Amino acid sequence: MAKQADLSPSWSRRGLLATSGLALAGGLLPERARAAPAESSRNEPARGAIRLERPLPLAEVQTPALLLDLHAFERNLARMATHAKARGVGLRPHAKTHKSPIIARRQLDLGAVGICVAKVSEAEVMVDAGIDKVLITSPVASPDKIDRVVALGRRSPGLAIVVDHADGIAALQGAAAKARVKLHVLLDLDTGTRRTGTALGAPAVELARQIDASSSLVLDGVQAYAGHVMHVSPFAEREKRSREVLERCLETRGLIERAGLEVRVFSCGGTGTFDVDPRVAGVTDLQVGSYCFMDVQYRAIGDREGEVFDAFEPSLFVLATAISQPVPELITIDAGLKAFAYEPDAKPQFRDLEGLIYHYGGDEHGIVQFTDERRPLRLGDKAQLLVSHCDPTVNLYDVYHPYRNGLVHELWPVAARGRSQ
Repeated sequence: MAKQADLSPSWSRRGLLATSGLALAGGLLPERARAAPAESSRNEPARGAIRLERPLPLAEVQTPALLLDLHAFERNLARMATHAKARGVGLRPHAKTHKSPIIARRQLDLGAVGICVAKVSEAEVMVDAGIDKVLITSPVASPDKIDRVVALGRRSPGLAIVVDHADGIAALQGAAAKARVKLHVLLDLDTGTRRTGTALGAPAVELARQIDASSSLVLDGVQAYAGHVMHVSPFAEREKRSREVLERCLETRGLIERAGLEVRVFSCGGTGTFDVDPRVAGVTDLQVGSYCFMDVQYRAIGDREGEVFDAFEPSLFVLATAISQPVPELITIDAGLKAFAYEPDAKPQFRDLEGLIYHYGGDEHGIVQFTDERRPLRLGDKAQLLVSHCDPTVNLYDVYHPYRNGLVHELWPVAARGRSQ
């Protein structure tokens, strides 16, 4: 049988850097994570979880399956919460990563000021689960989406949404006024992505004035998410570019304030700049997402300490089974494009097994190349793989299998799976 993953591991820098496709060797817990606060209660069932009749050993989990290592996951949540508190900023974690009210509630319990979502349908899932402080980070423009936002605002006074265009502001104002609902909004600034957001400077000030003049809209502040910076490598360049972006956006915030408008919120950042943006005066909260899971893409960009981003531990894995071996130098597992989000430059990597390189083998299969004569994976063996990109991989599954000490006690629904509307 193949060696099962160490359940209190630490990730080795050397293992990742040796060869991009090789297994990450060694223990899996970085020194910095060892200093994180103690994990939360182990015995209480999560609200919304599916409790199993008996604990399920990992060896009995049907594959492919999405695993969540609770030891690592809880250390990640605690470390980010401690970091934000020490830096004097809030956390507004992005639920587009995990799509789970169970995880969102844990983040809020650790002091998060709110939760982000990308789409209206994700917000509906969160509000249905009792999550009140939800920010929709993408604008809406069509009447049907606007009506859904207004309906959510009626149910959840803590709901907020970004806006970036005069027409969208006018449409939201009209619908909210008709429904007699007050909607909180953030003005979305174009940080250079040219994806969403208004131009900086005078155009942003003009939109802020329009919001302020709208009887049913409340201007809470601005959003300045620089998604194009999050994976810049090396770290020094990422830090430089993020600071430059934020300084330009903060200049626009100053212009809005000098126009007589209050800007209480300056929401920005992500996992890639979690320890950069809080050092910039004026930032109020961080929209971090992937830190709770981590993935191959993020680990490859490096951090302040070195060439591997290991400030947070990998906690999300796909469990797969070796099912066929047509030739001696290869073995096939039951996890392909339907099990992993496809990223051509970031293939899944084996946890605790050396000498294996994963190749996408189609919808249902992964083809594993042996680079070690020991060939540590045999037919019928199960193995864990670190995912290439956590957000879209999560969206492929109905449930998480959260485990502790090798046992799954309950399943956590990916409640917002497929909610991209």
